[in-house]
Amino acid sequence: MNEEYDTLEYYNNNAKVYCEQTLFGNLQENYDKFLRHLFQGAYILDFGCGSGRDSKYFMEKGYKVKSIDGSKEMCKLASKYINQEVNCMKFEDLNDINTYDGIWACSSILHIEKENLPNTLIKMIEALKGNGIIYTSFKIGTGYEIKEGKYYNYLTKNEMVEILNKISKNVKLIDYFETLPSTKRTAHNTVWGNFIIKKFDN
Repeated sequence: MNEEYDTLEYYNNNAKVYCEQTLFGNLQENYDKFLRHLFQGAYILDFGCGSGRDSKYFMEKGYKVKSIDGSKEMCKLASKYINQEVNCMKFEDLNDINTYDGIWACSSILHIEKENLPNTLIKMIEALKGNGIIYTSFKIGTGYEIKEGKYYNYLTKNEMVEILNKISKNVKLIDYFETLPSTKRTAHNTVWGNFIIKKFDN
């Protein structure tokens, strides 16, 4: 790949503006479809939490939440917003095993290079307890794009199913729905693909 990009550096340099632009997006449909699969008080990993918007929602609903983000500046702002420490950690450094009831990865792992996505999904699956749930979202399309110095991995439903089939026999895409942008950050002709993946007990 010849294009230059540094996704984390972008978020470090633009953390305040990004937080202001994303704090008030309406993701109620996404929350509802994710939480319907979890019990009250379940342990959720907010995987790439950004501003902390979603972490705060889950915490206020009574869920136990661990929040991580790769951007140091984003972690500082999110920690203040949710009044709880946000761990600064890259996606590839996730090594938890059988720990979370749910993993929420909203508009986050789309920044992982296409060739590295399967390994990250494997780590996410391993971090889930049996019957755990992953929510994640990607801009619908094929290939990738470098925009504002950030890498975006576009993904279709069929691509996700193919990846899941290759990496694990005990996971399945159990829900898929499409949404329009919830904030002013994203171009309004963008369509988001939302994936809910379940890990089944062996």
